[in-house]
Parts: sequence; C-alpha cells; structure tokens
Amino acid sequence: MKSEHFSILDAGEHIVALDADKFDKGIIGTIGYAIFHWRRAILIAGIVLTVVLGFFATHLKVTSGFTKMIPLHHEFMKTFLDYQDDFGGADKVLIAVKVKQGDIYQKDVLDTVRKINEDMFYIKGAERGSIVSLFSPNVRYNEVVEDGFKSGNLVSADFAGRPDQLAQVKQNVLKSDWVGRIVSNDMSSTIIAASLLDRDPDTGERLDLRAIGAQLEKIRSKYESDKLSVHIIGFAKSSADIAEGASKVVVYFAAAFVVTAVLLYWYSGSFMLTAWALVAAGIPVVWLLGLLPIIGIGLDPMSILVPFLIFSIGISHAVQMTNGWKLETLNGADSITASRNCFIKLFIPGATALLANALGFIVIAVVDIEIVRELALTATIGVTVMIITNKVLLPILLSYMSFSETTVKKLRGKETAGNWLWTKIGPLATKRGAIFPLLLALGLTVFGVIQMKGLKIGDMGRGVPELRQDSRYNRDVDMVTSHFAIGVDMLQVIAEAKGGDSPCVDRAVQDKLEKFDFTMRQVDGVTAVRSLSSFIGAVTQDFAEGWVKWRMLPETKEQIAQGVGFATRLGNEYMNSKCTAMPISIYTRDHQATTIKTIVEKIKEFKKENDTDSLTFRLASGNVGVMAATNEVVEDADKWVNITLFLAVSLLCLITFRSFRITLCIILPLGLVTLLCNAIMAMMGIGVKVNTLPVIAISVGVGVDYGIYLFERMKHEITQRDHTLQESFVEALKQRGTASLFTAVTMSLSVITWAFSTLKFQADMGILLAFMFMVNVFGAILLMPALAAFIVGDRLRPSVIAKTIG
Repeated sequence: MKSEHFSILDAGEHIVALDADKFDKGIIGTIGYAIFHWRRAILIAGIVLTVVLGFFATHLKVTSGFTKMIPLHHEFMKTFLDYQDDFGGADKVLIAVKVKQGDIYQKDVLDTVRKINEDMFYIKGAERGSIVSLFSPNVRYNEVVEDGFKSGNLVSADFAGRPDQLAQVKQNVLKSDWVGRIVSNDMSSTIIAASLLDRDPDTGERLDLRAIGAQLEKIRSKYESDKLSVHIIGFAKSSADIAEGASKVVVYFAAAFVVTAVLLYWYSGSFMLTAWALVAAGIPVVWLLGLLPIIGIGLDPMSILVPFLIFSIGISHAVQMTNGWKLETLNGADSITASRNCFIKLFIPGATALLANALGFIVIAVVDIEIVRELALTATIGVTVMIITNKVLLPILLSYMSFSETTVKKLRGKETAGNWLWTKIGPLATKRGAIFPLLLALGLTVFGVIQMKGLKIGDMGRGVPELRQDSRYNRDVDMVTSHFAIGVDMLQVIAEAKGGDSPCVDRAVQDKLEKFDFTMRQVDGVTAVRSLSSFIGAVTQDFAEGWVKWRMLPETKEQIAQGVGFATRLGNEYMNSKCTAMPISIYTRDHQATTIKTIVEKIKEFKKENDTDSLTFRLASGNVGVMAATNEVVEDADKWVNITLFLAVSLLCLITFRSFRITLCIILPLGLVTLLCNAIMAMMGIGVKVNTLPVIAISVGVGVDYGIYLFERMKHEITQRDHTLQESFVEALKQRGTASLFTAVTMSLSVITWAFSTLKFQADMGILLAFMFMVNVFGAILLMPALAAFIVGDRLRPSVIAKTIG
C-alpha cells in the first residue's frame, strides 16, 4: 500500500462541488474560491506556460559588455565619452611576452612578438590603430646626432633577425622612452597592447567579450612554450575568465539542489511534499529564464547567481506552504480543505514577504549602472512570478495529494517532536526573558559599528577581486605590474584649453600642465605621468644636445610649437587634432579603492585651485577613471539603497499589520543584521561595489520573510484568541518557527557550497548570504520577541483593550 497518493482525476471532491460558504468572506476568500473552483484549468495553464517559457529559456544567452559596467551619466563618464574617439577607450588588452632565460633580443622571440602583433590586428573588435608593440609603426625612438635629430621605428621594416639587427633593436629601445612601457626594465619582457571597440564592427551589437577572451587564450596556447610565457590582462580577458567561472555555477546549483532535496525529505518525511516543494521552487526559475530573452535581456556573468537565489527564496516559501498543508492534514482536514486553509492563512504574509523581496531587489535600481539595473529587474521578475507559482499553483498541486493513515501516524509524532524547544524559548517574549537577547543585540551593535569603519568603497586587494588571488589572470597582473612601470591601470585627465587657434602652444597653458604633472608625480600610488608639457621638455632637452639642464618648457610659442610638432608624430597620445584637449595619463600602482580615492581627491583639489576660463581639467578617462566614477556612484547609492529599502519594507509592514509597533519589531533586527553584514565585509576585506551592493538588499528582502510569517501568526493569536504575547509567540513558533529555521539552515547550507567556487566574488557571496540567512532567522526568533515584549506587550489583546476603554 502506498503511503501517499496523487491523481489529477481523483482528488476527493469534484471541482464544481466546492462550497463557496467554506471560504472566508472578503477579497482573499473570493480569490481562493475562484482559484480552487477553476483549479484544473489554472493547473493546465500553469503547465503549458512552464513548457513554453522553458522553450524560450533555451534561447537565453550569457552576455557581458564594458559599458554595462560603467555609470554612463556620471560626470567622469561624460568626459570619457566626449573624448573616446580622440584618445581611445578604457577597455584595453595587454599581452606580455616574457623570456624565461636571457632577454627579448633573440630572433625567435621577436618573431613571436611580431606574430602576436599580427594576430592582435585580426581580433574582431580590436581598434587596429591603437595597437602598440615593438613592431607597430607608431612606436619610435628619437636621438640627437651631429646633423640634428634622427628617429625611426624601433624595429626596421627589413628586420630579418640577424645579430646586427638584434643589436640595433636593443640600441633603439634604449634610446627611446618605451623602456618600462612596452619593454620591461630588465629587458626580459615586452608588451603588445590594444584598445577594444565597444561595438562589433559588423553587427553593431556589443562585443562578445567571452569570444574575445577565447581568441586571446588561443594566442596564449599558440605561442607559449618552454622558452616563453604569455601573460594577458585587461577587462575583456578578466570578464571572459569570470564568465567561464560563472558558467560552472550549474555545478553548485546541482549540489544545492541535492542538499535541499535531502534536507526537505528529512524534514517533511514525504517524497511527495519534497517533490512539490522542489517543483514549486523550480518553476519561477524556469519562468524567469524564459521571460528574459522575450524582453531582450541576457544573463550577465555577474548576475548569473540570481536564478539560484530565486530557487532558494522559492524553497523558503514552498516549505511554509507544504508545512502548513501537512499540519492541516494531520489535524484531520481533507486535501482540498487543507489547501484552501493554507491559501487563506499564507497568501497575505507570503505575498507581503515576496513583495518585500521584490522591493529589496528593485531599490538597487537607484544605482545608475546598467548591469545593476538588469540584476534588479531580473531578480524582481523572479520573485514577482513566485506569487503565482508558490501561492497559487502549489496549493492547487497539494489539493490533489493525500496521505495514508500510516503516513499520518508517522508524521504526527514527528511533527510535534520539536515543540518542547519552542516552549522553552517562549519566555523571550516577556520583559524578564528579553533582557539577555537585548543586551546581546546591543553588544553586537557596538561590535558592528567598530568593525564597519574599515569598510571601503571599491576594489580591495590586487588584481581582479572577482577572481581568486592565485588565478591565472591575477598571476598575469602580478607579472605585468612587477616588470613594467606602466600597466593597464591608468587614469586620464583631459586639459581643455580655449582661446584662438592651437591654444596648447600658449606658455600659460603649458605652465599649468607642468604644475599638474609635477603635483601628480608626488601623490602616493602614482607610478608614472605622461603629459604634453613633459614631452615638450624632453624635446627641448634634445635640442640642447641632451643636456639635462635644458629639460624644461621653452619661453616662446615658437619653441613650444616645435615640441608640439614632434608630438603630432605620435598621433593623439598627447593632444587632439585641434590642439584644444590634452590628456594627462596618470599610471597607478593598482586600482584599490584607497589608491583611487587618494589620487582623485588630489586631482579635485588641484582642479578647484587652478581651473580658469581658459583652461579646465576634466576628470576622467582610462580604466581607473571608470573605476573612480563607479566607486562614487556606488558610494552615493549605498546609503540611498539602504534608506529606500528599509522605508519600503517598513511601509509594506505597516500596510500589512497596521501597527507601527509591530513594524518596528520586524525592522530593527534587520537593521542589526545589515550592520553585522557590513562588519563582516570589512573583516573579510570585501569592498562595497557593483557586485556586493545587492547583498544587503537580498538579505533584507529575504530576512523580512521570517518576521512577517511569525508576527502574522502572533497577531492572529493575540487579536483573535486573546492570548498573551508569550503564548502567541510559542504558538507561532509551533506553526511557523520550525519551517523558518529549517529554511534558513537549508538555504545557508546550499549557498555555503559557493565557498569552493573558483570565483572569489561567488565564494564571498556564498559566505555572506549564508551568514545573513542564519542570522536573520535568529534575529526573528530571538530578538524580535524580546523587542515585542517592551514595544508591543499585551496592548493588542481584546481583553486589555476592553479594560482600557472601560
């Protein structure tokens, strides 16, 4: 004999025989009656919709783009976009070739460099005019000779690798200013660099950075040998590596699914309840993935974890529903009555909690960065459709299920096994019992405030923080930064000059540029500065037969124009064609938050003191300029995200409970958990940035579920049965506490598996979310009743209200 039974055709009573009188009057009762009256049609529609959206989900693409990651409306990015065509973008790729023994001046080594230069030329999306290497025509040397000046390419056009030619290349490099830039100081390495376009030149669509990353990896595998090592860095390569790691999230999704399934079966004691909970949590993921290609959105590697979060949230609500159905059934209700009662009891708190989840996601859309807004939209869609899948389809599915008498006996004994624990902690809802959790909360608040002072905005650590420190990409970053004075981290300030033709030859303009150049060289974190004023000084020195005393700005416009004339041979490195905009390139030690902030503050200080009507310094271009803009946007948005989030969730709780006191009891634990999350981030060296900003919103949105579910039942017990706060708390724990605690444990164990990911940001997210899920439930179970003991008390009891009125 089977212990459980499921049949679409045989479900205990015919759908048209439903008695409307069994449903509560009011909106929820009316909706409930309509749902169960038409349950077969709704179920079939749900199945068809799932199949259709499942088909569309197969067309979902993983996409990434440089401009998706930047705040296009920020002041810095306006400068970036204004001069992108003149001075290139911030999306650069550097390929460093390192000789394991000796120097680069060997025939086979330089042949390899030339071949990589040619391969770079044919990478789809590479801006061919921006390629810089020993073999590119814009890389030249200058020297002073008896007859005047002599210049030429570092590697001559007829280079064949003869010993005399190799010696000449070495001499040319030493005579140039490319040492430390494309040739390392120890002559063991050289760089081939290029900028990437934002759009595919053929289709006009965003470049497929994963495809570019794959092409770059082919170059590495093609030329790396026992004699040479190839190191590749740049946004496109890091994005490709992140996308590759993110694609493995399916492994962690599978692991989490198995862990969740095992724990669900252990908890529910029923294969059928376990299956329906998993199905109910999986359907919104299918719907979400199917809707994204329909509305024209791909899944970015940075938001590829969202479907898993939707699954976790779905499990949380499905457990509440299946647990409620099980309790109703064990109390003697038939399957349809049990489903009907669960719908009526759980729709309001469940829908409220899901709306809180949606608010938690949607408020991060205040961050003016496309990828964040895509993440907000994606997650909001996921939790919104869950109102239909978990609160409508799941009760319908459960209405077709029944337990045998054997299963009922087995589950009834198991279901009440943990009630002794809830009775034990009941005194937390009294003023005397509340003292300890309140003191503990106060201590944790002090701890959080102290620790979060170390929280930074932006990247922390070296390389790309999304990848582990020992990843191939970050090892390549270490190699480049240790061998070259100039790496991929560069901030460009554009000096705009006005007044007449070619205002850049004006001595007053060049004086300001020289002053800025000198000032920035003194800033901690700056490794090199290149500007038109310093180049003109070098040209002046050359005209004085190399005498270092004459490395200075000349006095007259004619002499300055002479230096500017030499600069035009280098293309747009130092100025635009009209000589009205001059980029000052500031190369930084790294792109850590503290480094960027120090440099940007110094630039703003200089700008404030030296900007005039005729000369303006504009921030900023280069990849560090993009990071600076992003950090400022995140810093401004961080407080607004938190304020907006807590206001929205508070308003939702006020509407649901119509009590400021209850709302305060639910929100205060969330505030403490948010504070502790910031403290943990500071302790782990995780900065607040585009990838981590959503963590708080996610945790608050999910954490409020526990408080809403528990207090909804507590309020019912107080107002409808005139129970004391302690009695109501214990009864709420018996009905909802076990499911809440189980859900928190299950979700925490599921996401903690991310800690083993090759992606550091995924591992960090897993640790933070596991912490937040567990601390949130303890806040709801331990701190919320303690707060309620002082804030709410017995004020809502009908008997107390009657005495007060009397």
